[in-house]
Amino acid sequence: MTKSDYLKTKVEHIDITTHDVRSLVDAMGKTAFQARNLNRAARIFDKMQQDTQAVVFLTLAGSLISAGLKKVITDLVRSNMVDAIVSTGANIVDQDFFEALGFFHYQGTPFVDDNELREQMIDRIYDTYIDEEELRVCDETVAQITDSLEKRPYSSREFIREMGRYLAENDRFAQTRTDSIVYNCYKQDVPIFCPAFSDSSAGFGLIHHQFHTKGPKLTMDSAADFLELTQIKIAHKESGIFMIGGGVPKNFVQDIVVASEILEQDAPMHKYAVQITVADERDGALSGSTLKEASSWGKVETTFEQMVFAEATIALPLIAGYAYHQKHWQTRTPKQLNKMFKKIKR
Repeated sequence: MTKSDYLKTKVEHIDITTHDVRSLVDAMGKTAFQARNLNRAARIFDKMQQDTQAVVFLTLAGSLISAGLKKVITDLVRSNMVDAIVSTGANIVDQDFFEALGFFHYQGTPFVDDNELREQMIDRIYDTYIDEEELRVCDETVAQITDSLEKRPYSSREFIREMGRYLAENDRFAQTRTDSIVYNCYKQDVPIFCPAFSDSSAGFGLIHHQFHTKGPKLTMDSAADFLELTQIKIAHKESGIFMIGGGVPKNFVQDIVVASEILEQDAPMHKYAVQITVADERDGALSGSTLKEASSWGKVETTFEQMVFAEATIALPLIAGYAYHQKHWQTRTPKQLNKMFKKIKR
């Protein structure tokens, strides 16, 4: 098979705006197991929309954009249903920014000769394919953005905002940026944090910059991420978190409650919390640790919390779609949290 044989059927992103799933999710609430848990999670996420004073954090882990969930997340941003995003770098750079540059993810299969894929420069994410040569263009673009900026420490929020600016100011991306998370967050002033930013395609661009640059260099400051997230929590006493997967994004957004105490500020535990995960809690790993467990650390209240042990490509469109079609988000005003922070010097 040739490379074009492998890369011929594009992944298509789910559109929650065209599927009113409320009756299905309501029916699930009358069943049992994870279906009932999903129903309660959907109602809690909708309750976050009704609480106009609450700031809503969305955390992203796992390969979500490559799996067809980009537009779900973008529609949450465009509908003012989330106020800040904390994500792995892969979702934001390798997948979303990558597609905004005009590239695609392709439907594939895990039942394939991976050595053959490597010879064709095709990378596999379970049953999806990505063109390695196109991914390197993404790396190079990050390096170009890095080289254009003032050489100083940046929070990932600052840097990702510059990625959004790059998309907004280049008309050649007018068609491909439309559903980009990075681009829409830039337009909506929704901050995106990637505390482990270098653990992504961005890392290759950043080390290229640092290796080839003499004198002062641009660096990433994860402590600044932590501080800025904590400042958001301090400024908004009521908060909710909608967590897709676990890992670093989950831990960072929960830890800001404890960090507020260290800064001697009054910031209550997260009032609302929903997590979608397939991880098990029994080995003590972070991704499977329950929200009830987080309460023991003083991070999450247990009144409006729900774990959903399900795979994200199934559960996220149902929960997000339910809250979207309830339309309580229409009463929320944009918080535009990027405006809390000093603008980047150009």
